[in-house]
Amino acid sequence: MKPQSHKTRRSFIVSTASMATTLLVVGTAGCKGASENDRQLQFGSFADAEIELARLVQASGLASDAAWTWAQTLVHCAQSIEYSISGFPQSKPAIFQRTIGSAAIGVFSWRGRMTHDLAEPIPGAPLIEAQTDPSQALARLRAAILSFQQWSGPLQPHFAYGALDKAAYERAHAMHLANHLSAFHAQSAAPLGLQR
Repeated sequence: MKPQSHKTRRSFIVSTASMATTLLVVGTAGCKGASENDRQLQFGSFADAEIELARLVQASGLASDAAWTWAQTLVHCAQSIEYSISGFPQSKPAIFQRTIGSAAIGVFSWRGRMTHDLAEPIPGAPLIEAQTDPSQALARLRAAILSFQQWSGPLQPHFAYGALDKAAYERAHAMHLANHLSAFHAQSAAPLGLQR
């Protein structure tokens, strides 16, 4: 075997092993056991998300042990959608997006469900106050969804996943919403308001 072809074959084997390791790590992290309070919702589109969003908004109260309030969660999800149009404030390096980020969104899409730290802000995004008004937060989220649906220009690369086409971006946003909304439970007993 010629030295050059041996080098090429070795590089291929090393890169394949590295990618397999990355997929295994991402897949394992993404498949970690859910907490008992995680409803493990799955949305493939904004239409799916809107059904659950409307149900939670109509509830007499919401229960959650999430670190963020209901309003903070809605604003965070709105920010992500807005940034897909305007551009994210900070991004992971391109090599991260092409490897780990790409593998992560691939695993999430394959599973039909995203799993991530529900208290981790978007890098560089403004702090979301705990006292944010729930009605305004809901209006902002719905406006962001509508803007995304009506947007015909180019979409900005996701800070972690890199470039996504519009259909893939909607799925990513829908899975993001599902992951966050899974932490909230509608209560039919005495109203608790929408503080959490």
